[in-house]
Amino acid sequence: MRLSVVDAERCTGCQICMFACTRRLGYAGMGKTAIHVKSVGGMEHGLSVVVCRACQDPPCAKVCPEDALVLRKGGGVLLNPSKCIGCGLCQQACIVSAIFWDKEAEKPIICMHCGYCAKYCPHGVLALEERREEVPDAVK
Repeated sequence: MRLSVVDAERCTGCQICMFACTRRLGYAGMGKTAIHVKSVGGMEHGLSVVVCRACQDPPCAKVCPEDALVLRKGGGVLLNPSKCIGCGLCQQACIVSAIFWDKEAEKPIICMHCGYCAKYCPHGVLALEERREEVPDAVK
């Protein structure tokens, strides 16, 4: 299973997904969320939902010098915080800028694809779904 952004056009910027994620992790506020909603240029240009896209071959895991990012079944990674040295290379390597930083712990915050945020999204922007096999354009 992986978290998917089903339709970013539906996003109103309510940030309930962000609050849900933070609460799921046991924190208050939004400083430690693995999902971010941000403006892409004001109301006329809409919003962007930034969350791990569960890469099959994640560049973040490739650059980790301590193997603190373990490949997750279904794509993406899981963080082993005891191995993480806080170097930030994973954050720099993420091609969708979906690795956020916990300044207190000096460790990355990465979506674990639990789907908790999707349960609370009132607009159907997010969903926890099975990974579909990608079919090359030449086969379609």
